[in-house]
Amino acid sequence: MTADSSRTTILKELRRALPESAPLPHVPATGPWQTFDNPRKRFAETLTSVGGTFTHVASLRDANAALQEIEEWTAATIRCTFVPGVGDSTLDPETVSDPHELENTDFAVLPGQFGVAENAAIWVTDEGMRHRVLYFIPQHLAIVIPSRWIVNNMHEAYDCLELGQTTFAAFVSGPSKTADIEQSLVIGAHGARSLTVFAVDEL
Repeated sequence: MTADSSRTTILKELRRALPESAPLPHVPATGPWQTFDNPRKRFAETLTSVGGTFTHVASLRDANAALQEIEEWTAATIRCTFVPGVGDSTLDPETVSDPHELENTDFAVLPGQFGVAENAAIWVTDEGMRHRVLYFIPQHLAIVIPSRWIVNNMHEAYDCLELGQTTFAAFVSGPSKTADIEQSLVIGAHGARSLTVFAVDEL
């Protein structure tokens, strides 16, 4: 039996063994999900509890002013922003062909679509961005979201999603951390060492 015929036989058997399709379970839109009197306040509390920083501002100008107060931003040699009016770039990632070349990025300011109060997750996409790795590779990260777009829970969040509109999208929360080794919390183990979220009223 040749390799090609063996592969065909194996795949055929696998397809034959697939379980029958079943409809997705019904999830009521107004189920007993966790809600909050003030989702923005809850988001801030949750983000702080996982090591992030929440800043509520009226405008992008105010967000920029707050950014200038962050020591990691002012000290950053290699930094970039994808939010007009918030920060300035010393590197244009759009001119970089290999994303590995972004490994020394000190700070990035990136857009987020909306936040989730119950877990401080933020929905992000690669719209207008060549390298999605910027959400994960910088030493420090700031994400800008509309303050009015903070939903209560993941059930509400999924109702807001428009899948298939971009090549990449994900929920992120941060900063990166792990406590697997000797039950000792390490910040920045697999990603950004700090995360600041700017919730902006004018967006």
